Amino acid sequence: MKKFAHSSRLAIVTAILAFFAPFALAQSTTWSIDPAHSGVEFGIRHLGISNVHGHFGKVTGTINLNQADITKSSVSATIDVVGVNTGNDSRDTHLKSPDFFDVSKYTTASFVSTSVQKEGAGIKINGNLTLHGVTKPVVLTVETLGAPVNNPMDHKQHAGFEATATISRVDFGVGNFPDSFLSYAVKLTIEVEAVQQ
Repeated sequence: MKKFAHSSRLAIVTAILAFFAPFALAQSTTWSIDPAHSGVEFGIRHLGISNVHGHFGKVTGTINLNQADITKSSVSATIDVVGVNTGNDSRDTHLKSPDFFDVSKYTTASFVSTSVQKEGAGIKINGNLTLHGVTKPVVLTVETLGAPVNNPMDHKQHAGFEATATISRVDFGVGNFPDSFLSYAVKLTIEVEAVQQ
């Protein structure tokens, strides 16, 4: 009788654990950044009178998302610098030269988070940005663009995020020009579509 009761309790416990296992696993998920639907836009003031905008077209990386505790989440991303595009061929050639990004030496930039925290309706991500061979701390302000949706093409969950930050180009040794000619401050907008793995 005791053996039967023990077996029954074991079966019940096993069933309960099996039931809750998917929920426990769902608390921590891995998402891959989709380079076809992600990119980095930048804006910089020229001569103090106009804004020039550009685009880095290929972004790859991984988001480890912990829904139960957002502070245990992490982000890592790599950005293709060689493909910088401002819509002007001569300017793009100059940006790729040693005067700016020097893409013959530094083909990519990267971001690795050091901490993640909830801030109001959004998320703040502290991390290290490596650009032009220089690594500096950067803070991203992140907004979630709606709830994840199922993509009928790949039958996976897709989620969208928009992150913004302002960095100083001189901190990364990009462009030896005065602030009055080309502003030190560069505004970044990172658009990411991520796919749950």
